[in-house]
Amino acid sequence: MKKYIYTAMFILIGFTIAQAQRMLPKQKGLEVNAGTLSDDHSGRNYYLNIGMTVNGKNGNCQLWALEYTHQYGEYKDFRLPLETYSAEGGYSFFLLGDARRNISLNAAITGVLGYESINRGETLLYDGAKILTEDNFIYGAGGRLSFETYLSDHLVLILQGRTKVLWGTDLKQFRPSAGVGLRVNF
Repeated sequence: MKKYIYTAMFILIGFTIAQAQRMLPKQKGLEVNAGTLSDDHSGRNYYLNIGMTVNGKNGNCQLWALEYTHQYGEYKDFRLPLETYSAEGGYSFFLLGDARRNISLNAAITGVLGYESINRGETLLYDGAKILTEDNFIYGAGGRLSFETYLSDHLVLILQGRTKVLWGTDLKQFRPSAGVGLRVNF
């Protein structure tokens, strides 16, 4: 029975994809992304991102996003929470894709502004040690390579690899990440 249900779903999705108009100029979309930081081998470091896109001509679009990044620093047997709150704005360029825009590969460049917090602002640790680094305002640039495919007329699946280069930080300046997301186009 499951085989028939899945077959019917794929046929319906195929008809929907074949008839949809993609990447219309001035069309807006709401995007939600989540992923891991690429330098993390424990799986505890992650980011959450919510953003808006505004399509331009030829499959290009503007990007506006808010992001929360949570990672841990190690101190003896204690994990220090390192959090970053950032706003990002930029432009995404269409690189490759089929004629109907069912599948596309895009590259984006962005500007980043934000704030980072180390151990939630607490400078003293449980053993009396003092954290010398401070909470900072950060700024920088970002890049993103994304593979996008339409699941329906308005729903887009996004697989992406990203990197940010930040200044004003006491943490890592170069921050690569990978993630997955969904966009709803209005």
